[in-house]
Amino acid sequence: MKNYLRSLNPRLPRDVWTLQAGGLANSFGNGVVIPFLIIYLHNVRGVSLGVAGLVAASNSVCALASGLGAGALADRLGPRRTLTVALLVMAVAYGLFPLIHEAWHAVLLNSLAGIGSGAFWPSQSSLLTRLTPTDRRHAAFAQQRVTMNLGAGLGGLVAGAIATTAHPWTFDVLFFIDTATFVVFAAVLTRVPDGRRVPGDQESPGRYADLVRDSAFMRFAALNVLFIVAATFMFELLPPFAKNQAGVSEQGVGAIWFVNAFLIVLIQLPIAKLVEGRRRMRALALMALVWAVSLLIVLAGGAWLEDGAAALVFIGAAALFAVGECLHGATQGPIVADLAPPQLVGRYMAVSSLTWQVAFIIGPAGGGFLLQHAPFALWPLGSGVCLVAGVWALALERALPEATRVGPGGVAAEGVPAGGAG
Repeated sequence: MKNYLRSLNPRLPRDVWTLQAGGLANSFGNGVVIPFLIIYLHNVRGVSLGVAGLVAASNSVCALASGLGAGALADRLGPRRTLTVALLVMAVAYGLFPLIHEAWHAVLLNSLAGIGSGAFWPSQSSLLTRLTPTDRRHAAFAQQRVTMNLGAGLGGLVAGAIATTAHPWTFDVLFFIDTATFVVFAAVLTRVPDGRRVPGDQESPGRYADLVRDSAFMRFAALNVLFIVAATFMFELLPPFAKNQAGVSEQGVGAIWFVNAFLIVLIQLPIAKLVEGRRRMRALALMALVWAVSLLIVLAGGAWLEDGAAALVFIGAAALFAVGECLHGATQGPIVADLAPPQLVGRYMAVSSLTWQVAFIIGPAGGGFLLQHAPFALWPLGSGVCLVAGVWALALERALPEATRVGPGGVAAEGVPAGGAG
């Protein structure tokens, strides 16, 4: 047992741990705000659920353009500088959220936050890739998922204890906390180098046209859009569904968020260890199946139960969903990093982030209106999307370069044929 626990040590450089510490603070702020954003807009400011979904999607619309620009800047100027600017932009945006009183106020400020968010992910992922040796990238991305979910889970739990629609000012406290965490992360970055120079850094940074010609990567990116569209139903739409369809309290919503995140903290590294040396696309297909089942559990809980009983079912669904998230965290980011030429890491990470932004436009915008008019149709639709994506993942494996199909470590790395995802 002791040897197994020792084997879970991700063996990451000190600079990566420092970066993760800043990410922990930042994700705590995200956990404070994200589960309660649509609740704030709908139940506190009177914005309809459909329009609130569009407000959530406005963040990702603006993130599309800023993400692509940030990817190029990360390649040319360095990811740390780009990440710092992104954090400060988001600090300004969320610091002004208490001033929202009309839907257009929310669109304006969430769009500004989206500009920062779009720049955040490619620069942060590029910096993580630069700071981490190639053979430890899968562990670094898995550890990032651990720290981000630990922060998000604690943030959701704290926010659930603070926020109440009976006292709108409590939501102002949430936005203040989130703003402070962006500033903390920016301060931590002053202690992190901009990343080692890797072979190819002296070459021309290249163009996005070079990336578009990588058909395997573009197909993999499109697949991730489907995955994350389904994930947005759980991330963005379960909280308002739980409150407005099943009567779950704010504390119950916070508990759902916390259990999901805390379970990821517990099992992400063991799952990353489990998939070492195994076929990555099979892991993603298994993830899709797990997500499909969890979304159907949400449907059952909302259709047949209320209040505390519904909250317990939703917690179970969120826990199962977390297992799939761990499979995604151990595979998707490392595949992108392995596919990217050294001089194009920022751009590849930008397009990878863009897949999330596209999904966070499609999911909340379409799902918000479905939640308003046919809330129980949302969950089987998401389950179907997961199943289609899982089949696609298996079919796509042959299109990937052979070196990226199997993760490092494990028996496959030693010449034994890789098995399934675990």
